[in-house]
Amino acid sequence: MAKAFQPKLNLPANVQIEVVIVEVSRSGIKSEVQTEVLTEDNRKTDSDSSSKSEREDPIEQLLKLEANKVNTVKKAILHFVNQNMANLGLHVADMDKQFADGVILLLLIGQLEGFFIPLFDFNLTPVNDSERLQNVTLALDLLNDIGLQLPSIEPQ
Repeated sequence: MAKAFQPKLNLPANVQIEVVIVEVSRSGIKSEVQTEVLTEDNRKTDSDSSSKSEREDPIEQLLKLEANKVNTVKKAILHFVNQNMANLGLHVADMDKQFADGVILLLLIGQLEGFFIPLFDFNLTPVNDSERLQNVTLALDLLNDIGLQLPSIEPQ
């Protein structure tokens, strides 16, 4: 998370964490321990490549991860979304499809920030690309209004 969100914290050099990955299957429980490097050792001479990766977009970094790590992140996000959408009686099963029209994103923003977005302000059941684009644009505007700057994300 520290790498992805790049907080303005002065973390010490050479910080590493051990991540335990647990997989439950019919044959039993399988666990694996992986070491994730949060900050590099300052004594390394390869500072040019590490500074390049720190400036890289977190989404681009995520896409470069192995498929199982990306799926783990997707599952965690899906779980978070469903926990927050349960109050509205909604369940998200496929983020790619259900977030594409902006409706779930708008409702999630309202839930997380504690405000109601009037139903006439967006298209609850968008039927064309123009309506979907309007919903996503509204969602990005709301995120901007609450102070979450997303300069590299376009509504299209």
